[in-house]
Amino acid sequence: MKYKIIAAAFILSLVSAISLVKQSAANTGYEVIATPQKTANSKKIEVVEIFWYGCPHCYALEPELEKWLQDLPEDVEFRRMPGILGNDWIPHAKAFYVAEKLGILEQIHRPLFNAIHNKKRDLMSPGSLRDFFAEYGVEKDTFEKLYNSEAVDKDMKAAFVAGKGYGITGVPALIVNGKYRTSPSLAGSYDSVMRVVNQLIEEERSN
Repeated sequence: MKYKIIAAAFILSLVSAISLVKQSAANTGYEVIATPQKTANSKKIEVVEIFWYGCPHCYALEPELEKWLQDLPEDVEFRRMPGILGNDWIPHAKAFYVAEKLGILEQIHRPLFNAIHNKKRDLMSPGSLRDFFAEYGVEKDTFEKLYNSEAVDKDMKAAFVAGKGYGITGVPALIVNGKYRTSPSLAGSYDSVMRVVNQLIEEERSN
């Protein structure tokens, strides 16, 4: 009986702790990452967007994110990182790194989103992505070599490990300085999440 009481008390305390974490996230619009992650540039406050081209919520966030980027402060560094939460996400993540290595990421990022969500094109396979890149002047052989390269595989592995470290279970997500995780669902809306990001940036400035 004694052990049952102790076990019951432990379970109750665990449930209470989980409830408090959820309540805290609901009140603040963000979650604290259990183990802070290193940033790419320690001299600036880093904001990382984790996304998937196939995600309609990521597509819906783009206008708010682009508006926010127009007034990016000098002490803030922004970068995108593809999420890899399933095999279906791999082709898009690889396409992201191919575009990055070719120096055409800004040219192709929004059009790829538009093609999938607005024009309803099926761009889930390496072949269809190769053809899409060809529309932007990328030779098919060039795309295939990069898509299957060790350099892209290395970036993929790094993104997968980083996603684990950030505690990513869904997208879109925004990571502020390797310490905080927020999203439209946590913040309540697409515009609210950018306000939460700004609040966290201010908090980091004061630290």
